[in-house]
Amino acid sequence: MSLLHFKILSALLIFVMTILAGFVPFSKRLKSLEGHDFPIGEALACGVFLGAGLIHMLGDASQDFIGLGYHYPFAFLIAGSCFLFLLLLEHIGTELNHHRQANAPAIAILAVVMLSIHAFLAGAALGLSQDIAGFFIILLAILAHKWAESFSLSVQINKTTLAIKAGVLIFLIFSVMTPLGIFMGSDIANMNTVHPILQPVFSALAAGTFIYIGTLHGLTRSAMIQCCNLKHFSFLLLGFALMALVAVWT
Repeated sequence: MSLLHFKILSALLIFVMTILAGFVPFSKRLKSLEGHDFPIGEALACGVFLGAGLIHMLGDASQDFIGLGYHYPFAFLIAGSCFLFLLLLEHIGTELNHHRQANAPAIAILAVVMLSIHAFLAGAALGLSQDIAGFFIILLAILAHKWAESFSLSVQINKTTLAIKAGVLIFLIFSVMTPLGIFMGSDIANMNTVHPILQPVFSALAAGTFIYIGTLHGLTRSAMIQCCNLKHFSFLLLGFALMALVAVWT
């Protein structure tokens, strides 16, 4: 089976997992996330995302820009800008949550927008993957992160006063973003000889997204910030070390 077939199957798998994870809150209108998280899996995924962003994507993007004759550090500029943009959206969402009622539709809509952006770029990173080992590790990290993120978003939507049809619609938009990103990334990888600038640009955007997910996504809930749970932090280190090890063969 070729890498392209694995990418198609991964897009389907991620879509199905996203729908299944979001189904329960829509069916039961749950009001709490208690008992539905998996902090060790999230911590491990954060380490993988951080390692993939720093060790693999950012380095590859920088080398590609240099190879195309760009000696300004565009890869770092693009990754840093993406990181700060996603963090800004999360800060805005937090402020809205503090100053508005928790059931305000704007909070759920902003959450969908923010999560859809980094879901799309995470999918693009998977689509851009050219080696099988790195592909499967990033896929596992996305799956470990996706189900919790999807469930949390579904709960957030169902806490608001949005009509059920509107809630389902915006959740479906979020659900297709990672598969769309996978296909977009795969197309960009195939067009590399025609438009070579696209691959380093999207690699840098994906790097910024992965670094953000691995560090500050969720702010105080992040395994990188929580003090002082050394057990969870050790799994984050394990995920990072795993990506460092994969770099030996990629």
